[in-house]
Amino acid sequence: MSPTQDRAIRTRLLALAAVLLVLWAYAAYLTSRDTADMLRVRAFAGGLGQPADRLILALQAERRLTVGAIARGEPPVTLADVRAGTDRAVTGVETGRDTLSLRLLGGGEARDRAGDLAGRLRDLADLRSRIDAGRVRWADAAAGYDGLVDAAFAVYGPAWSTRDSDLAAETRAVVALARARELLARQDAVLTGALAGGLSSEDRRHLAGLVAVQRHARAEAAAHLPADGRDDYRRLVESPRFLGLLLAEDRLTGAGAPPTEEAWRSGVEPALGGLDELVRSTARRSVERAGVDAAVALGWAGAVVGLGLITVLGVLWGWARAVRPLTRPASGVAAAPGELFLQLTRRNQALLRAQLDLLDEMERRDRAPEDSADLFRLDHLATRIRRNVEKLVTLAGGTPARRWRRPVPLLDVARGAMAEVPDYERVLVAPHWPWELAGPAATDVVHLLAELIENALAFSPANTTVRVTGVPAGPGCQVVVADDGPGLPPELRAELEGLLADPPPDVPPGRAGLYAAARLATRCGATIFLRPGRRGGTEAVVDLPASLVTPVGAPAGSNGRVPRLADRVGAPDQPPGRVQPSEQPSAGPATVEIPAATAGGPTNPAYVAPAPTATNGETGGPLRRP
Repeated sequence: MSPTQDRAIRTRLLALAAVLLVLWAYAAYLTSRDTADMLRVRAFAGGLGQPADRLILALQAERRLTVGAIARGEPPVTLADVRAGTDRAVTGVETGRDTLSLRLLGGGEARDRAGDLAGRLRDLADLRSRIDAGRVRWADAAAGYDGLVDAAFAVYGPAWSTRDSDLAAETRAVVALARARELLARQDAVLTGALAGGLSSEDRRHLAGLVAVQRHARAEAAAHLPADGRDDYRRLVESPRFLGLLLAEDRLTGAGAPPTEEAWRSGVEPALGGLDELVRSTARRSVERAGVDAAVALGWAGAVVGLGLITVLGVLWGWARAVRPLTRPASGVAAAPGELFLQLTRRNQALLRAQLDLLDEMERRDRAPEDSADLFRLDHLATRIRRNVEKLVTLAGGTPARRWRRPVPLLDVARGAMAEVPDYERVLVAPHWPWELAGPAATDVVHLLAELIENALAFSPANTTVRVTGVPAGPGCQVVVADDGPGLPPELRAELEGLLADPPPDVPPGRAGLYAAARLATRCGATIFLRPGRRGGTEAVVDLPASLVTPVGAPAGSNGRVPRLADRVGAPDQPPGRVQPSEQPSAGPATVEIPAATAGGPTNPAYVAPAPTATNGETGGPLRRP
């Protein structure tokens, strides 16, 4: 084997290895990200979420009792029990922060917020001492406790998810409901102090604003809860335990007498208890769902990350062993390296088919737009590499594993060829293809059309299109690939025509694409020739005989014959058989003139939207689409 061939083999195999690793890495990233999000929710809820919620409830209780004691002039000793409960809750938060390593789950930000809360809680002792000394009014004491509660809520920052998902949205709704409960608790503390010291008109205006904000925040949070949480909330607000609160609030915001302290307490305490139960039950169900989903996602992650990595390493190791004998000098058995190369390429072909099937499954899942775009690009890249692998099998004298036994619509064949080239956005496929192609020839025709389309894209300006049309030709049909490039000199066109008509044993320098197309055409029974294009470029014409194509939906009385182009435009009939380049009819109605303003876009009348095609149960699988 020559050094050039050695380098070519190594380059192709390295490219296949790189694509394989990229596909595995991306699949591992997607599955691991979902698993990490769900595990983070469980870790956060058990480590900091529940202790922080208990602390918030303890601070709310201490705030209300402290405000009432200050307003009524009671001694601080009456607050000893509630302060002890708050201190136990503070200890629970500090223990959760120290024992749970959230950084291992990407929750370092939550850990930092817990540290900030611990720093703020050190101010609690100073606030209590000033209250005991009688130096704080009840309104200022309420504001001090409000700041501590806000610091506790800050622990619930967006640390449970690295992206905007259903799980993150559900968690935000639960936190929003807990904040609505806090607004009601603040309203309770303010009204407790105001009623004890005498409710002024200014106090009523302030409380009316608190009631409006609290009701709006509560309804907004409930609207974003999961379905079971919304049902529980509706039953709560319609129950008798919430009716007393609504009546007391209406009296508070109305023009009549405000509610008495006894009426307010009998209305607000059942409502606060109901909201607390709703927050806890909704949060518990959310964590349970996250646990089940995390177990499923963990299984997928293990399969993709673990088994996928083992498969990748095994394939790379097999490639390394297979390449070594290919790059050694011949040792008396001339056919052995070629046979090993063919076997290796067939293995790569089967692996790429499995990768494309996995990409199809991943594309069908609900993903963010940017994720779907990345999967789309990986899908197209793998499709183009599969084309190269199957071309290697063909040039080595083998037959690609993909094959069809039954006829395939010729339009799907043209779409499949378009999917195997870069810059496929510049390719326009005509919409009318009333033929089916013999199944055994489908793979060869797809690849030879892809070679011609890619050649046309490479030798035409980037702002132009390449048009693919099908036209009748005697009992068969012709596929025309037309570009708007500079065209070919007669001498060069004659040289390329000779290559296409009779490909030599070895690949001519710089002619690998046309050489592969010629070999594929020879094998499947088609012929290829070139001619000047109507718009100054070049048209490559693939002549498919009647043995390869059959008409679809032929009109009555035509005896199965597909109408020729001349029949459709009213011109004199052309003789059957291959038409010489100088006599070849133009693309006709199958090609629509493309205005410059619309060329290449979906509104173009000659554009055929790339859509998936059925396989009809064949072993070849779907013809890939861009």
